[in-house]
Amino acid sequence: MKARETALRLKRFELDEKARKVADLEHMIREFEAISSDLDRQIQAEEDRTGVKDIKHFAYSTFAKSAALRRDNLRASIGELRAKLEAAQQEVDDARQQLDRAASDQPREITRSRRRNERPAGFALR
Repeated sequence: MKARETALRLKRFELDEKARKVADLEHMIREFEAISSDLDRQIQAEEDRTGVKDIKHFAYSTFAKSAALRRDNLRASIGELRAKLEAAQQEVDDARQQLDRAASDQPREITRSRRRNERPAGFALR
């Protein structure tokens, strides 16, 4: 019975770790999106200040160029994080199913151990 409880505790711990990973990824995505939208506002403000909106124009702001490059890199990172998030959510679902399965197997294990202990006195164990 101790081994069973330990196994369930381990499965719960694994589920908690995977859920934390999902929460961390979601938090990172939200932060990257906020930074990206802030960079969009900064780029727009710089373009309005300089009056040049064409990135290929020779007088286009270097600040706006670098901010746009950073924003694009953040958006690419967001896409990669979303892919990781989907995989992590699948891992959480799998871990939850394993925990549910292990928890539901417990009564069956108790019944089996009771049957072993309640064998007739004339029954020999090998």
